[in-house]
Amino acid sequence: MAVSKSPAAKPAAPKSDQIDAGLVRSLADILKDTELTEIEVERGDLRIRVAREITVAAAPVAYAAAPAPVAAPAPAASAAPVSMPSDPATIVAKAGEQVKSPMVGTAYLKPSPEAPAFVQPGDTVKKGQTLLIVEAMKTMNPIQAPRDGKVVEVLVGDAQPVEFGEPLVLLEA
Repeated sequence: MAVSKSPAAKPAAPKSDQIDAGLVRSLADILKDTELTEIEVERGDLRIRVAREITVAAAPVAYAAAPAPVAAPAPAASAAPVSMPSDPATIVAKAGEQVKSPMVGTAYLKPSPEAPAFVQPGDTVKKGQTLLIVEAMKTMNPIQAPRDGKVVEVLVGDAQPVEFGEPLVLLEA
């Protein structure tokens, strides 16, 4: 029995037009291993491009709650803890002048971990007196009292990150 080709039958595709599934899998493995998003290979007239789409979820917006209360260093007599506002709206509601952070950084209430805080609520301060320090780019920047007055409230915790313009200390009006 002889097999004849009919004129309508298509010839087999040349070897170069066939896609090498092993090559595609190898390329996909390379993407995964190297964390690339796209790779392309050409062999003669054959060109294979393997790409993957990476979707990045938007970072969740975190609204900072008021910092946790920070206890003042206890001298011989029992001292009252430094009070932190429980609601950010109370900062605005209190009468007084806000001393704001002039930069992004980390606020430190003490000159060193063992030392007492620069100021505490109820302290009377003089113009130019250091209220706290904001570290920015490994530089310690003293935040000074803009005028004579009384500290109503310390609005940040020790070693707390702060943003530009964030209220740090509330001085009596």
